[in-house]
Amino acid sequence: MKLMAGNSNLPLASAIAGYLEMPLTRANVRRFADEEIFVEILENVRGEDVFVLQSTSYPANDNLMELLIMIDALRRASAKRITAVLPYFGYARQDRKPGPRTPISAKLVANLITTAGANRVLSADLHAGQIQGFFDIPTDNLFAAPVMSSDIQTRFSGKQWMVVSPDVGGVVRARALAKRLDNAPLAIVDKRRERAGESEVMNIIGHVEGRFCILIDDIVDSAGTLCNAAAALKAAGAEDVVAYCTHGVLSGGAVARVDASALSELVITDSIGNHAVIAESAKTRHLTIAPLLAEAIKRIADESSVSSLFD
Repeated sequence: MKLMAGNSNLPLASAIAGYLEMPLTRANVRRFADEEIFVEILENVRGEDVFVLQSTSYPANDNLMELLIMIDALRRASAKRITAVLPYFGYARQDRKPGPRTPISAKLVANLITTAGANRVLSADLHAGQIQGFFDIPTDNLFAAPVMSSDIQTRFSGKQWMVVSPDVGGVVRARALAKRLDNAPLAIVDKRRERAGESEVMNIIGHVEGRFCILIDDIVDSAGTLCNAAAALKAAGAEDVVAYCTHGVLSGGAVARVDASALSELVITDSIGNHAVIAESAKTRHLTIAPLLAEAIKRIADESSVSSLFD
Protein backbone atom coordinates (compact mmCIF):
# COMPACT_ATOMS: atom_id res chain seq x y z
CA MET A 1 0.00 0.00 0.00
CA LYS A 2 1.18 3.52 -0.80
CA LEU A 3 -0.12 6.98 0.04
CA MET A 4 0.29 9.86 -2.41
CA ALA A 5 -0.85 13.48 -1.98
CA GLY A 6 -1.46 16.46 -4.20
CA ASN A 7 -0.91 20.05 -3.09
CA SER A 8 -4.47 20.86 -2.00
CA ASN A 9 -4.22 19.76 1.65
CA LEU A 10 -0.76 18.58 2.63
CA PRO A 11 -1.30 19.01 6.43
CA LEU A 12 -4.21 16.54 6.32
CA ALA A 13 -2.23 14.15 4.13
CA SER A 14 0.69 14.27 6.58
CA ALA A 15 -1.64 13.62 9.52
CA ILE A 16 -3.15 10.59 7.75
CA ALA A 17 0.33 9.28 6.93
CA GLY A 18 1.32 9.73 10.57
CA TYR A 19 -1.73 7.78 11.76
CA LEU A 20 -0.92 4.95 9.34
CA GLU A 21 2.78 5.11 10.29
CA MET A 22 3.90 5.26 6.69
CA PRO A 23 5.57 7.96 4.56
CA LEU A 24 3.92 9.81 1.71
CA THR A 25 5.05 8.55 -1.68
CA ARG A 26 7.69 10.86 -3.11
CA ALA A 27 6.36 12.71 -6.14
CA ASN A 28 7.06 15.90 -8.03
CA VAL A 29 3.83 17.85 -8.62
CA ARG A 30 4.69 21.22 -10.11
CA ARG A 31 3.72 23.82 -12.71
CA PHE A 32 5.34 24.77 -15.99
CA ALA A 33 5.73 28.48 -16.75
CA ASP A 34 2.31 28.58 -18.42
CA GLU A 35 0.69 26.90 -15.34
CA GLU A 36 0.39 23.47 -16.96
CA ILE A 37 0.62 20.75 -14.31
CA PHE A 38 3.44 18.23 -14.38
CA VAL A 39 3.53 15.07 -12.22
CA GLU A 40 6.47 12.72 -11.79
CA ILE A 41 6.30 9.80 -9.34
CA LEU A 42 9.72 9.27 -7.79
CA GLU A 43 9.13 5.74 -6.45
CA ASN A 44 8.21 2.40 -7.95
CA VAL A 45 4.44 1.83 -7.67
CA ARG A 46 4.09 -1.22 -9.94
CA GLY A 47 1.56 -3.63 -8.45
CA GLU A 48 0.86 -1.36 -5.48
CA ASP A 49 -2.47 -0.40 -3.88
CA VAL A 50 -2.20 3.42 -4.08
CA PHE A 51 -4.38 5.99 -2.31
CA VAL A 52 -4.28 9.51 -3.80
CA LEU A 53 -5.32 12.28 -1.40
CA GLN A 54 -6.64 15.47 -2.93
CA SER A 55 -9.49 17.81 -2.00
CA THR A 56 -10.94 19.54 -5.06
CA SER A 57 -11.36 22.81 -3.17
CA TYR A 58 -10.18 26.31 -4.16
CA PRO A 59 -8.63 26.61 -6.67
CA ALA A 60 -11.04 23.85 -7.65
CA ASN A 61 -10.05 23.45 -11.29
CA ASP A 62 -6.30 23.35 -10.57
CA ASN A 63 -6.75 20.80 -7.78
CA LEU A 64 -9.05 18.67 -9.92
CA MET A 65 -6.54 18.62 -12.79
CA GLU A 66 -3.77 17.69 -10.34
CA LEU A 67 -5.85 14.74 -9.16
CA LEU A 68 -6.62 13.57 -12.70
CA ILE A 69 -2.99 13.80 -13.82
CA MET A 70 -1.75 11.98 -10.69
CA ILE A 71 -4.24 9.17 -11.33
CA ASP A 72 -3.15 8.97 -14.97
CA ALA A 73 0.53 8.85 -13.95
CA LEU A 74 -0.18 6.01 -11.50
CA ARG A 75 -2.18 4.06 -14.08
CA ARG A 76 0.63 4.34 -16.61
CA ALA A 77 3.11 3.30 -13.89
CA SER A 78 1.15 0.02 -13.49
CA ALA A 79 -0.32 0.59 -10.03
CA LYS A 80 -2.54 -2.39 -9.15
CA ARG A 81 -5.41 -0.33 -7.71
CA ILE A 82 -5.88 3.45 -7.49
CA THR A 83 -8.23 4.92 -4.89
CA ALA A 84 -9.04 8.62 -5.19
CA VAL A 85 -9.42 9.98 -1.65
CA LEU A 86 -11.38 13.24 -1.81
CA PRO A 87 -11.98 14.64 1.69
CA TYR A 88 -13.94 17.38 -0.09
CA PHE A 89 -15.59 16.60 -3.45
CA GLY A 90 -15.86 19.83 -5.41
CA TYR A 91 -18.75 20.49 -7.80
CA ALA A 92 -20.97 18.36 -5.53
CA ARG A 93 -23.58 21.13 -5.25
CA GLN A 94 -24.24 20.83 -8.99
CA ASP A 95 -25.85 17.40 -8.59
CA ARG A 96 -29.08 18.04 -10.55
CA LYS A 97 -30.61 20.40 -13.10
CA PRO A 98 -32.17 23.28 -11.13
CA GLY A 99 -33.34 24.90 -14.37
CA PRO A 100 -33.24 24.46 -18.14
CA ARG A 101 -29.90 24.38 -19.99
CA THR A 102 -27.80 23.81 -16.85
CA PRO A 103 -25.14 21.10 -16.33
CA ILE A 104 -24.91 18.28 -13.82
CA SER A 105 -21.26 18.99 -13.09
CA ALA A 106 -20.96 16.45 -10.27
CA LYS A 107 -21.65 13.67 -12.77
CA LEU A 108 -19.13 15.13 -15.24
CA VAL A 109 -16.41 15.21 -12.56
CA ALA A 110 -17.27 11.63 -11.57
CA ASN A 111 -16.82 10.59 -15.21
CA LEU A 112 -13.47 12.40 -15.42
CA ILE A 113 -12.12 10.66 -12.30
CA THR A 114 -13.26 7.26 -13.57
CA THR A 115 -11.87 7.83 -17.07
CA ALA A 116 -8.51 9.00 -15.67
CA GLY A 117 -8.10 5.53 -14.19
CA ALA A 118 -9.37 5.52 -10.60
CA ASN A 119 -10.63 2.12 -9.43
CA ARG A 120 -12.31 3.37 -6.27
CA VAL A 121 -13.37 6.62 -4.58
CA LEU A 122 -13.37 7.57 -0.90
CA SER A 123 -14.98 10.83 0.19
CA ALA A 124 -16.50 12.48 3.26
CA ASP A 125 -20.00 13.90 3.68
CA LEU A 126 -20.98 14.16 0.03
CA HIS A 127 -23.43 17.01 -0.50
CA ALA A 128 -26.04 14.55 -1.76
CA GLY A 129 -26.07 10.80 -1.28
CA GLN A 130 -27.01 10.14 -4.91
CA ILE A 131 -23.55 11.35 -6.01
CA GLN A 132 -22.32 7.87 -5.08
CA GLY A 133 -24.43 6.62 -7.98
CA PHE A 134 -22.71 9.03 -10.38
CA PHE A 135 -19.59 6.84 -10.19
CA ASP A 136 -19.41 3.54 -12.04
CA ILE A 137 -16.76 2.36 -9.57
CA PRO A 138 -17.07 1.50 -5.83
CA THR A 139 -17.55 4.69 -3.79
CA ASP A 140 -17.40 5.05 0.00
CA ASN A 141 -18.98 8.08 1.64
CA LEU A 142 -17.72 8.68 5.19
CA PHE A 143 -19.61 10.69 7.79
CA ALA A 144 -18.06 13.25 10.14
CA ALA A 145 -20.97 12.91 12.62
CA PRO A 146 -19.07 10.57 15.02
CA VAL A 147 -16.17 13.04 15.23
CA MET A 148 -18.56 15.96 15.76
CA SER A 149 -20.70 14.20 18.37
CA SER A 150 -17.60 13.25 20.36
CA ASP A 151 -16.43 16.88 20.32
CA ILE A 152 -19.87 18.16 21.36
CA GLN A 153 -20.10 15.70 24.25
CA THR A 154 -16.62 16.67 25.44
CA ARG A 155 -17.02 20.45 25.23
CA PHE A 156 -20.71 21.02 25.89
CA SER A 157 -21.74 18.29 28.33
CA GLY A 158 -24.52 19.33 30.72
CA LYS A 159 -26.17 21.63 28.17
CA GLN A 160 -29.75 21.22 26.96
CA TRP A 161 -28.87 20.28 23.40
CA MET A 162 -31.08 20.87 20.42
CA VAL A 163 -29.80 19.91 16.97
CA VAL A 164 -30.92 22.33 14.26
CA SER A 165 -30.99 21.81 10.51
CA PRO A 166 -30.45 25.13 8.64
CA ASP A 167 -32.83 23.98 5.90
CA VAL A 168 -35.31 21.21 5.12
CA GLY A 169 -32.79 19.38 2.92
CA GLY A 170 -30.44 18.81 5.86
CA VAL A 171 -32.95 17.10 8.15
CA VAL A 172 -31.54 13.59 7.60
CA ARG A 173 -28.04 14.79 8.53
CA ALA A 174 -29.34 16.63 11.61
CA ARG A 175 -31.38 13.62 12.72
CA ALA A 176 -28.32 11.37 12.48
CA LEU A 177 -26.33 13.72 14.73
CA ALA A 178 -29.25 14.09 17.16
CA LYS A 179 -29.43 10.29 17.46
CA ARG A 180 -25.77 10.19 18.46
CA LEU A 181 -26.38 12.90 21.07
CA ASP A 182 -28.71 10.73 23.17
CA ASN A 183 -31.65 11.41 20.85
CA ALA A 184 -31.51 15.18 21.34
CA PRO A 185 -34.58 17.09 20.07
CA LEU A 186 -34.59 18.45 16.54
CA ALA A 187 -35.52 21.83 15.06
CA ILE A 188 -35.59 23.07 11.47
CA VAL A 189 -34.96 26.52 10.04
CA ASP A 190 -37.42 27.22 7.24
CA LYS A 191 -35.76 29.59 4.80
CA ARG A 192 -36.42 30.92 1.35
CA ARG A 193 -33.51 31.47 -1.03
CA GLU A 194 -34.23 34.33 -3.41
CA ARG A 195 -30.99 33.96 -5.40
CA ALA A 196 -27.74 31.98 -5.24
CA GLY A 197 -25.56 32.95 -2.28
CA GLU A 198 -28.36 34.72 -0.40
CA SER A 199 -30.88 33.31 2.06
CA GLU A 200 -33.72 34.69 4.14
CA VAL A 201 -34.86 32.98 7.34
CA MET A 202 -38.64 32.69 7.49
CA ASN A 203 -39.56 30.52 10.46
CA ILE A 204 -38.23 28.17 13.17
CA ILE A 205 -39.93 24.79 13.33
CA GLY A 206 -39.46 23.57 16.90
CA HIS A 207 -39.29 25.02 20.41
CA VAL A 208 -35.75 26.39 20.90
CA GLU A 209 -36.27 28.72 23.87
CA GLY A 210 -33.64 28.10 26.55
CA ARG A 211 -31.89 25.47 24.44
CA PHE A 212 -28.23 25.13 23.45
CA CYS A 213 -28.65 25.00 19.67
CA ILE A 214 -26.24 23.07 17.46
CA LEU A 215 -26.53 23.94 13.77
CA ILE A 216 -25.30 21.15 11.52
CA ASP A 217 -24.49 21.35 7.79
CA ASP A 218 -22.17 19.71 5.28
CA ILE A 219 -20.79 22.84 3.56
CA VAL A 220 -20.33 26.41 4.77
CA ASP A 221 -19.51 28.69 1.85
CA SER A 222 -20.54 32.33 2.23
CA ALA A 223 -21.89 31.52 5.76
CA GLY A 224 -24.99 33.62 5.07
CA THR A 225 -27.38 30.75 5.81
CA LEU A 226 -25.70 29.87 9.12
CA CYS A 227 -25.48 33.47 10.31
CA ASN A 228 -29.12 34.17 9.46
CA ALA A 229 -30.18 30.96 11.15
CA ALA A 230 -28.18 31.82 14.27
CA ALA A 231 -29.81 35.26 14.45
CA ALA A 232 -33.28 33.69 14.10
CA LEU A 233 -32.55 31.11 16.80
CA LYS A 234 -31.32 33.78 19.19
CA ALA A 235 -34.42 35.85 18.47
CA ALA A 236 -36.53 32.79 19.29
CA GLY A 237 -34.91 32.53 22.73
CA ALA A 238 -32.06 30.07 22.21
CA GLU A 239 -29.51 30.10 25.05
CA ASP A 240 -26.55 29.82 22.68
CA VAL A 241 -25.84 28.79 19.08
CA VAL A 242 -22.83 26.90 17.70
CA ALA A 243 -22.42 25.48 14.19
CA TYR A 244 -20.70 22.30 13.02
CA CYS A 245 -19.91 21.93 9.30
CA THR A 246 -17.80 19.30 7.58
CA HIS A 247 -16.43 21.38 4.70
CA GLY A 248 -15.32 24.95 5.39
CA VAL A 249 -15.25 26.52 1.92
CA LEU A 250 -15.50 29.99 3.54
CA SER A 251 -15.40 32.08 0.38
CA GLY A 252 -15.39 35.88 0.18
CA GLY A 253 -16.10 37.59 3.50
CA ALA A 254 -17.40 34.44 5.21
CA VAL A 255 -14.93 34.54 8.12
CA ALA A 256 -15.71 38.19 8.91
CA ARG A 257 -19.42 37.40 8.62
CA VAL A 258 -19.11 34.56 11.15
CA ASP A 259 -17.08 36.69 13.57
CA ALA A 260 -19.77 39.40 13.48
CA SER A 261 -22.69 36.96 13.80
CA ALA A 262 -24.75 35.57 16.68
CA LEU A 263 -22.79 32.31 16.45
CA SER A 264 -20.64 31.57 19.47
CA GLU A 265 -18.45 29.20 17.46
CA LEU A 266 -18.11 27.65 14.02
CA VAL A 267 -16.43 24.24 13.99
CA ILE A 268 -15.25 22.83 10.65
CA THR A 269 -13.16 19.81 9.80
CA ASP A 270 -9.79 19.97 8.05
CA SER A 271 -11.17 18.45 4.82
CA ILE A 272 -10.14 21.70 3.10
CA GLY A 273 -6.67 23.14 3.66
CA ASN A 274 -7.61 26.71 4.57
CA HIS A 275 -5.65 26.96 7.81
CA ALA A 276 -4.44 30.50 7.13
CA VAL A 277 -8.03 31.73 6.78
CA ILE A 278 -9.09 30.02 10.02
CA ALA A 279 -6.17 31.57 11.89
CA GLU A 280 -7.67 35.01 11.22
CA SER A 281 -11.01 34.10 12.82
CA ALA A 282 -11.86 34.53 16.49
CA LYS A 283 -14.83 32.14 16.33
CA THR A 284 -13.72 29.37 13.94
CA ARG A 285 -11.73 26.27 14.80
CA HIS A 286 -10.69 23.04 13.12
CA LEU A 287 -11.66 19.49 14.02
CA THR A 288 -9.50 16.86 12.36
CA ILE A 289 -10.92 13.93 10.40
CA ALA A 290 -7.47 12.46 9.71
CA PRO A 291 -8.03 9.40 11.98
CA LEU A 292 -11.40 8.75 10.32
CA LEU A 293 -9.96 8.87 6.79
CA ALA A 294 -6.86 6.91 7.81
CA GLU A 295 -8.93 4.14 9.39
CA ALA A 296 -11.11 3.92 6.25
CA ILE A 297 -7.99 3.73 4.05
CA LYS A 298 -6.56 0.98 6.24
CA ARG A 299 -9.80 -1.02 6.04
CA ILE A 300 -10.05 -0.66 2.26
CA ALA A 301 -6.45 -1.87 1.92
CA ASP A 302 -7.18 -4.80 4.25
CA GLU A 303 -10.45 -5.59 2.41
CA SER A 304 -12.41 -5.23 5.67
CA SER A 305 -15.66 -3.38 6.45
CA VAL A 306 -15.76 0.42 6.17
CA SER A 307 -19.40 0.76 7.22
CA SER A 308 -18.64 -0.76 10.64
CA LEU A 309 -16.79 2.49 11.42
CA PHE A 310 -20.20 4.05 12.06
CA ASP A 311 -21.85 1.26 14.05
